[in-house]
Amino acid sequence: MLCDVRVLAPAKINIGLRVLPPRSDGFHNIESIFQSVPLYDVLHIEVSDGKETGCSVSCRDIDLPEKNTLTSAYQAFVCKTGVKSSVKVLLEKRIPHGAGLGGGSSDAAALICALDKIFCTELTVSNLHEIAGSVGSDVFFFVDQQRCGHPFAALVEGRGERVCSIAPRNDLFFVLVSPDVHSSTAEAYRLVDDWYSPQWSWKGPLIEDLENMYRSPLDCWKFLNSFSDPLIQRYPLIQKALEDLVVSGAAYVQMSGSGSSVFGVFDSKRKADSAFLTLSDKWKRCYSFPSS
Repeated sequence: MLCDVRVLAPAKINIGLRVLPPRSDGFHNIESIFQSVPLYDVLHIEVSDGKETGCSVSCRDIDLPEKNTLTSAYQAFVCKTGVKSSVKVLLEKRIPHGAGLGGGSSDAAALICALDKIFCTELTVSNLHEIAGSVGSDVFFFVDQQRCGHPFAALVEGRGERVCSIAPRNDLFFVLVSPDVHSSTAEAYRLVDDWYSPQWSWKGPLIEDLENMYRSPLDCWKFLNSFSDPLIQRYPLIQKALEDLVVSGAAYVQMSGSGSSVFGVFDSKRKADSAFLTLSDKWKRCYSFPSS
């Protein structure tokens, strides 16, 4: 065996998320603030020098398809570097699946960066992003997060490849609720296309205003998420979770990514802890954590 390492892959939330009309290649450009949060998947990576090469993934928590973000990340790494080995990944899945928290993308980025260190390939940021782009749009952000560490926040544009890091706030406290609803990214984008076409109007802040709003007091936050209205119509349970967060005292509530997780933002740990105690009795998947 060459090595056996343990790597953490954090979740993210979207603080504001604008989806723009479809591009000619089928992707959508976005404008958003991504912020990592201390809710982690855990990857146990075993690399050996046996005759068989490839990547096998096992997970006791969910049923993963044979082709998944981890196997795709391994194949993209091999294609870029030419390095082949026998890689086994045991995935502890703690980030809710299909919940708008980027778990699969974060897992992929964690594996890419771990393999770069294990094999001393010393990939440039451009190389890492090239690998990331072949796996998924959110993987760009998580590759940068792996390089910089937690907490990490960034303005994200394009299909996700334009990542401009910003200083994360350390004075916020989050309570996250993940309803028992699985929202696939593909379905969410179809709903967005149907909802906004053909006008694609937007009432939220523009990209140049996002960071200033992020720095402002919570009662000044006017962030919106393009996915919220169509997803809430499709899955009313999301609206119920948002309403419960408001009742619990959150200063700002929103859905993360393409759903179905929602989060409330609080200005003190005491308020967040109180809300968590109330909500965790009602919602099976409820989490509380600071912004840093």
